[in-house]
Amino acid sequence: MANADMKDSLREKGVRLTRQRQILLDLIDGSGKHLDAEELFRLAQAQDPKLNRVTVYRTLKMLKHSGLVDELDLMHYGGDQHYYETRLKQEHAHIICLRCGKVEEFFGEPLQRLRKQVESHFGFEILITRTEIGGYCSHCQVLRAREMEQAAEIAETVPHTPPPQKPAPARKRG
Repeated sequence: MANADMKDSLREKGVRLTRQRQILLDLIDGSGKHLDAEELFRLAQAQDPKLNRVTVYRTLKMLKHSGLVDELDLMHYGGDQHYYETRLKQEHAHIICLRCGKVEEFFGEPLQRLRKQVESHFGFEILITRTEIGGYCSHCQVLRAREMEQAAEIAETVPHTPPPQKPAPARKRG
């Protein structure tokens, strides 16, 4: 999203684009990554040491509610962190590797077709979509296959021992 568009959008909502807000928007828009609040705080503080954590969190909340930034959980790969990206005009899906955490963005006609199918099938007016797909990237698929082979080899070499038997109950005398 262009800087001028962001300024206009904030102005329409009665919000000033302060230096701190500009720093955060530039970091989110220009990083090429999905950054969480703590990472944004560290990067922003490197540019402005006076910037504090509370300002970063409040600004992220305001930018989200203003519709300039999307908050994502990315399959909770990193735990409960939420990640931020500027709202793009073109919808996209996030493809997340559940092993290494690599995130790819997928744009294209298949997403538009899916949206149209949902709208027509359910008679639903879609305002926003967020699509996340979890799986394993090609690199991690190779690593997982090796690990599975090694686990199978180890399982073959370990002698099978039956589970311990429970002792027979004592007989009553009498």
